[in-house]
Amino acid sequence: MKKNNVLLIIADDLGAWALGCYGNKDAITPNIDRLSEEGKIFENFFCVSPVCSPARASIFTGRIPSQHGIHDWLDEWENGVTTEDYLKGQSTFVDVLAENGYICCMSGKWHMGFSNMPQKGFKYWYSHQKGGGPYYNAPMYKNGELIHEKEYITDKITDYAVEFLNDVYKKESPFFLNLNYTAPHSPWDRKNHKEEILKLYEKCKFESCPRDPYHPWKISETFEGNEEERLEILKGYFAALTAMDFSIGKIIEELEKKDILKDTLIIFTSDNGMNMGHHGIFGKGNGTSPLNMYDTSVKVPFIIYKKDEMETEMISDLLSHYDIRATLLEYLELDDIEKENVNYPGKSFLKILNNQKISNGKKVVVYDEYGPTRMIRNEKYKYIHRYPDGPHEFYNIEKDPEEYINEIDNEMYNKIIDEMRKELEIWFLNYVNKEIDGAVLPIYGAGQKKLAGKWGAYAKNTFGRYHSKFIFSSDGKLDENKKIEIENKIQ
Repeated sequence: MKKNNVLLIIADDLGAWALGCYGNKDAITPNIDRLSEEGKIFENFFCVSPVCSPARASIFTGRIPSQHGIHDWLDEWENGVTTEDYLKGQSTFVDVLAENGYICCMSGKWHMGFSNMPQKGFKYWYSHQKGGGPYYNAPMYKNGELIHEKEYITDKITDYAVEFLNDVYKKESPFFLNLNYTAPHSPWDRKNHKEEILKLYEKCKFESCPRDPYHPWKISETFEGNEEERLEILKGYFAALTAMDFSIGKIIEELEKKDILKDTLIIFTSDNGMNMGHHGIFGKGNGTSPLNMYDTSVKVPFIIYKKDEMETEMISDLLSHYDIRATLLEYLELDDIEKENVNYPGKSFLKILNNQKISNGKKVVVYDEYGPTRMIRNEKYKYIHRYPDGPHEFYNIEKDPEEYINEIDNEMYNKIIDEMRKELEIWFLNYVNKEIDGAVLPIYGAGQKKLAGKWGAYAKNTFGRYHSKFIFSSDGKLDENKKIEIENKIQ
């Protein structure tokens, strides 16, 4: 019997808060909303790292950054091509699918190295040269050739996916289609987006995007402007989102027209979250220095749809992108070729999809890391630890869901903070590869150019330095001596 097809759609810099199905009154996202209305929507789903490349690597490998070695967004390389094989020797779930007869296609953003040629089990390959850029005249690799697409890139990513479906939908083998849109990532200026979609937001005041005072840790690249400029940026962000939604609608229509929607599992998510004014930031985890772990940065949309198979449900369990590999392979009844050799942090949540409980009475906890910044979060509390000496943060999520009050110095929480700190340290100790441990590497959110840590022989300039001045002591003040000490230690 032919196995189910799989369609995995990954947006770029899309916080869960920005979608209509998550309560946003401004967003025009009818097709994504339809998936949620007829499928399962997860209200507490988290990325593994709040920036694109490590987050994406964790989705595909099932490992955390301190296991797979991609700790920051991968910077541009000479002529747009890298010589580093960042995932060398590490399988992805796509490898497993390909070995089990799936025809695999990637259309859009890869941003995990070697974008110029098919990677990790993929046969069909249409990839952005870099990690992002203009929506018109985007640099794309197709059949190994670099071309610049004059048309809107969201449409071209969709067109390639339709070409793929036309090629394979009648074949005996199942397919895996990975749609990696660059939307709604910047740029957001008017010339980068379709005028007819921008007009849909012409009178929108974007009440869903708070006008918080600028964050004291915001990086210099953070937007600063008047209300008119702010509204123009938000129009661009939401226009990119709506254009992507319309493209998703086109793909669903193709599946229906070819009578294969009923045979296709659809997963929709984003690589990481995004702040569009939240906490006074226009950015994600690297929108501040030190790096941040606000829910708006780490919480992502996650929707699973299978026509006539899954009951519609809002699921509140705390889950992570590192759980996808185990869940998908169990759903497809495929053996993981690496599970005996790799200590995966993720666990299958297939039981949840089958309306069963998986917590077994234990506290449900998720973890994140972005270099020396690590997070542990449960249903009530969040603790953020920054190596080596802080500043640290603690939030009572139950009472302060917007994370406006850092309770790290509130003695009432000392016991809970101590317990969560120990739990965080034990968890990461169990999974971290010490050769590429992000806690001791100079990761500032300014990009990664080479293999990390010992894998790169502790090469100088592995990570971007334009945030390197932001080394803080426990009171949040700049410590120049600490900067020198850390840089000497890792080199």
